[in-house]
Amino acid sequence: NSKSFFHIYILTLFHTLFKMFSIKASHFDGLITTILGYILLAGALIVCHALASLVKFQRSRRLLGVCYIVVKVSLLVAMEIGLFPLICGWWLDICSLEMFDATLKDREQSFDSAPGTTMFLHWLVGMVYVFYFASFILLLREVLRPGVLWFLRNLNDPDFNPVQEMIHLPIYRHLRRFILSVVVFGSIVLLMLWLPIRIIKLLFPNFLPYNVMLYSDAPVSELSLELLLLQVVLPALLEQGHTRQWLKRLIHAWTFTAGYVLDLHSYLLGDHEEDDNQQNNHPGRVNNHRIPGLGEGLHAAHQAILQQGGPVGFQPYHRPINFPLKIILLVVFMCFTLLLASLICLTLPVFVGRWLMSFWMGSAMVHELYTAASGLYVCWLSIRAATVLLSWMPQGRTVIMLKVHEWTLMILKTVVVALLLAAVIPLLLGLLFELVIVAPLRVPLDQTPLFYPWQDWALGVLHAKIIAAITLMGPQWWLKTVIEQVYANGIRNIDLHFIVRRLAAPVICVLLLCLCLPYTVSKGVTPLLGVQPEMQTLVERRIYPFLLMVFILLAILSFQIRQFKRLYEHIKNDKYLVGQRLVNYERKAGRSVSSSSYSTSS
Repeated sequence: NSKSFFHIYILTLFHTLFKMFSIKASHFDGLITTILGYILLAGALIVCHALASLVKFQRSRRLLGVCYIVVKVSLLVAMEIGLFPLICGWWLDICSLEMFDATLKDREQSFDSAPGTTMFLHWLVGMVYVFYFASFILLLREVLRPGVLWFLRNLNDPDFNPVQEMIHLPIYRHLRRFILSVVVFGSIVLLMLWLPIRIIKLLFPNFLPYNVMLYSDAPVSELSLELLLLQVVLPALLEQGHTRQWLKRLIHAWTFTAGYVLDLHSYLLGDHEEDDNQQNNHPGRVNNHRIPGLGEGLHAAHQAILQQGGPVGFQPYHRPINFPLKIILLVVFMCFTLLLASLICLTLPVFVGRWLMSFWMGSAMVHELYTAASGLYVCWLSIRAATVLLSWMPQGRTVIMLKVHEWTLMILKTVVVALLLAAVIPLLLGLLFELVIVAPLRVPLDQTPLFYPWQDWALGVLHAKIIAAITLMGPQWWLKTVIEQVYANGIRNIDLHFIVRRLAAPVICVLLLCLCLPYTVSKGVTPLLGVQPEMQTLVERRIYPFLLMVFILLAILSFQIRQFKRLYEHIKNDKYLVGQRLVNYERKAGRSVSSSSYSTSS
């Protein structure tokens, strides 16, 4: 039943894709025509090159060969960067339909409504998938014995040149590699996405589907959660170097266990792990000390082909008994581990995030992206705290209490700084932006603007990050110096007094002045002039953008005055300054030095 269901599923997939691209080909008729034109041009160049070789036109043959290489490389780049991620993105979407309670009919309708956007989003998802897969392979190369992944190209190899491979290898080799890559990536998606979804639906029927609503009745909450996710949660999680180290140690532990269970330790990690580390640090060094009886075989040959030389970076290993059977068992064990890891990643963060969001949002439906991100962040914090405590355990109770006291003090300082820099300043900045830009543009004079502190704070977080980035890229001034000093100190060496006195207090005072001064003028000074209510409302609503325009004009005027002063000094020096001479100042001969400098300058 499962096989028949899978076959029906695949046939339905290809039928839908064929129908989608055949009936709606008019959406991309220009692109398809261009690609077909390049293919026909490549074929015509091949024929012309053969004819030129036959009649011995050397210059024409060389020119046609160069043109064919350009067209060939362009088509291969379009195939590997454009078509391959697009296929991966569509396959990921199709294998995850049950996770979002969607059907192929829904995807076809979305493609009909916005074909360009749909194709771009699927290409983007596929590109992210390919990127993280390549990053995982690079991480595996740091752990495994050099030569284990002989069948995969090493992107860190200095001799690896993809353009050169595109030029020298024939077309059928590229097509074979492309089909193999599609099969491998598609099989991994089936193993780590489609099969776990089926298992989750079987074990936890009420867990799926995920809530991925694209709109909400409360856009303020959606906007704030999205900004929290993009600006706070994910950067803090991804910027930590511990995550990569944890993953690397986990892979090493799994490889160590599998190697000793299957007697493949020499094949996976090498005979001496210290030598492995040295080999990883020096990938260009050849191991000339061969151990008798340790054959290289096909692995070294493939490594030599890929490296276009000797077996650089290949380390010999001990070949155990029943080696092919143990390799098959290793692959099965690896597939089972990937399946289990995928099940945990698809369920645990979402479950924890839903449990946390239930305290905040109640029974309201929340986008699963936010629940997964919050759950993942909580899991990461828990693992980090556990590892820190385990590292403190051998040092004794006194050291642990001292560390707890230091970390408690650091956390309290961080909370105070976060309240000032991540709560008060973004709120004031967002409110100021609302009064200066948003309210005058969106709210008419006969209506009363409504302010949402949560939304203003969320927008203020984004604006604060943009202003901080622009400040760090700009010229040197006091705010840039203070921000650089805060970044240099970090969280461990946080200086609360310096941050409050040099950063938080001046910025908060400036923002409060920008907020309170126009309000005081509009509410306190304007009524004393005896103006009409309409004029009073106009002043209250337009004083903030008016003062912004005045400030911009004053800044431009000040800049122009400085530029004119520089131009005046430059013209004066060019016209009247005859020469300059640098004279060493001597206290005893001060009179003679001053007279000589006066004579030279005149």
